[in-house]
Amino acid sequence: MIITIQLSCVLLLLAASTVQPFQTVKIRPSPSRQKVTLSYSTDIDPIALSSSPTLSSSAASSSSISTEDLDNQIDTYADPNDRRYSASDWAHNMLSLPYSTILHAVRGPVGWITTWSTFVSLAYKTCQWNGMQSLANKMCLGPTPHSLIASSIGLLLVFRTNSAYQRFTEGRKTWEQILNTCRDITRMTSVYEHNVGLKRKQRIQRLLAAFPYMLQHHIQPRCLDHSQCKDLEHSPHALVLNEPRTISISNIARKRSGARECWVDKRALPWCLLPDPVLSKLGNSHNRPLWVTDRLSLEFTEIEYDDNFTSRERLELLKHTNTLSKCIGHCERIHQTAVPLNYARHALRSLTLWSFTLPFGVVDKLGLLTGPTVGVVAWLMYGVYEIGHRIEDPFQGSLRLTDLCNAIYRDVMFGDRNQAGRRRQSAFRKDFEKESDWDRVGAAFGVSRAEKEILGSAEKSGALSNEAYQ
Repeated sequence: MIITIQLSCVLLLLAASTVQPFQTVKIRPSPSRQKVTLSYSTDIDPIALSSSPTLSSSAASSSSISTEDLDNQIDTYADPNDRRYSASDWAHNMLSLPYSTILHAVRGPVGWITTWSTFVSLAYKTCQWNGMQSLANKMCLGPTPHSLIASSIGLLLVFRTNSAYQRFTEGRKTWEQILNTCRDITRMTSVYEHNVGLKRKQRIQRLLAAFPYMLQHHIQPRCLDHSQCKDLEHSPHALVLNEPRTISISNIARKRSGARECWVDKRALPWCLLPDPVLSKLGNSHNRPLWVTDRLSLEFTEIEYDDNFTSRERLELLKHTNTLSKCIGHCERIHQTAVPLNYARHALRSLTLWSFTLPFGVVDKLGLLTGPTVGVVAWLMYGVYEIGHRIEDPFQGSLRLTDLCNAIYRDVMFGDRNQAGRRRQSAFRKDFEKESDWDRVGAAFGVSRAEKEILGSAEKSGALSNEAYQ
């Protein structure tokens, strides 16, 4: 039985070592839309995208692509990550344990600790079988030292995980503010469309739709890999971006040097939303989302005043632009500021020493079960540490930024396409609507239709006095 348990642990670790990250992400298409597979270049996590999505469609190979064709190709109505696990999902979670990305990440230390614990248990039993009980007793430390240190290790892990979760929550709130601000700007430009102008409104919508993708590229570069760059090397669809820092441009990012040039496809989002003169300026900018906010400010200041659009409305639009600019700073602060190195090193060193010495505290009680038992404990402890490390920077996989960008694109680009113009844009049009249509609605607020007719006729005849109204 003991050998069976140990072999099971070894097989579990081997299965985790053979797990490969997802190479494709299939987004659920909405009704009347075709399914498209977006391929990404990454070796860490399917959500941490390091390259631009490639459309697996014939429309992507055309010389130009309209936003309506882009809507038909890309599912901008993908649901967010709303998966919840309850207690009834225990069987699914246990069966999917060999495919756990956390187990795949911590398989190294867990494997070493399990092997070391098994070796200690075998050495302890060998000393007992050969009559060297005194030597076997010297290998036992007892549970007291590790019980005293366990509380300190727990505090280190809890503090790191809590601080990482706060950063995760702050990052999500920042992108929520971006979503709400973009919606507010499009609402104002639609209400004041007569003053803003149709052409300027379309430019503002395209800049707003491109902003979240630019911010995502700013904190999470999405460059084409070498094979895609060769295909676009002599193509007019290639766009070379000058990056302020060295970035990885290959699938094996940690084994190959990066470059300061990032190749993207003009036919993909967000580059297809902007004309070539604007793209050339964006390519030379080191902070592209900030460039977009600056251009939005210029568009707002060029709107002429009249009786309906005054300085109050312009300042309100500029205020929304300043909010987007502040969100850039918030994302940069979270992305560029890591947990203090001294704290991270001390927590990891303490956890490692505690785990490697744990077999000496339990070997006299567990015997040959020390290996698998300590291995499970190491998986739990290092798993918590790895979770804190992953959500420390929520923009590298914890948050589904692509879904958030698609949601902003969906709500912003409503007036620039034929189909979407009939959705949100219809709220700003009163075509085929009459005031009498509202009067035909049934009873509301306790006033029936007959009472409405009586009150209406009495009001027209002037029979009601001011006291009756009160």
